[in-house]
Amino acid sequence: MSDHPSDGDLVEVRRAVYRPLRRGNPLEDAVARLVQTIRLGVVAPGESLPPERELAASFGVSRDTVRDAIRELADTGYLLPRRGRYGGTFVADPLPQPAEPRAVDAAELDDVLGLRRVLETGAARAAAGRTLDAATRADLWARHEAALPAGPEEYRRLDTLLHLAIAEAAGIPSLVALVAENRADVNAWLDTFPLMPRNIQHSGEQHESIVAAILAGRPDAAESAMRDHLAGSESLLRGFLI
Repeated sequence: MSDHPSDGDLVEVRRAVYRPLRRGNPLEDAVARLVQTIRLGVVAPGESLPPERELAASFGVSRDTVRDAIRELADTGYLLPRRGRYGGTFVADPLPQPAEPRAVDAAELDDVLGLRRVLETGAARAAAGRTLDAATRADLWARHEAALPAGPEEYRRLDTLLHLAIAEAAGIPSLVALVAENRADVNAWLDTFPLMPRNIQHSGEQHESIVAAILAGRPDAAESAMRDHLAGSESLLRGFLI
């Protein structure tokens, strides 16, 4: 089970971020969706986005809208368009960091974290209650193992992909989109303060408990382990932001 996971394994996650936009504000929605793919680590720093024509087809908008959205994010330092044979649109490495964290309203934080608690504990319970195929089981464990040795630069992305893999393993496609959107909001706050080595180690231990419970088919244990895990990051968020 130690094979390094491929980002292509997260089929439902990619469907969740590369899906049609809501009608009304195509440019703003395209910018927001591209930022979401970056914050979730679906496209890592230094990697390229899908071609404009594919993004336009996935989002259900014109290539001009996608091009304008890319230009907006290039102007703010998130994307780097490159021309030539090996050209494309690449995610900046490193990503720009905010000059200072924005003020966070306690009610807003409660809302986002409360939704996260419901979605992710439910996902863990649902995943543990299913009969998972061998590929899904191997992917979950491999994503856990991939995050264990990660340093601060890579950990957030690999942590996010593990959580999204758990949501995908729940077998409810619409749940993946909800977890992805919620996780992007959470990551925007997490990225405003530094990762601590002890916190990374502790998270790895909790991830093992969650994944082990899912693979053992123990819904109560999976839900409880996820709840404990989320409580730790909630405490950090409240400590740093409120």
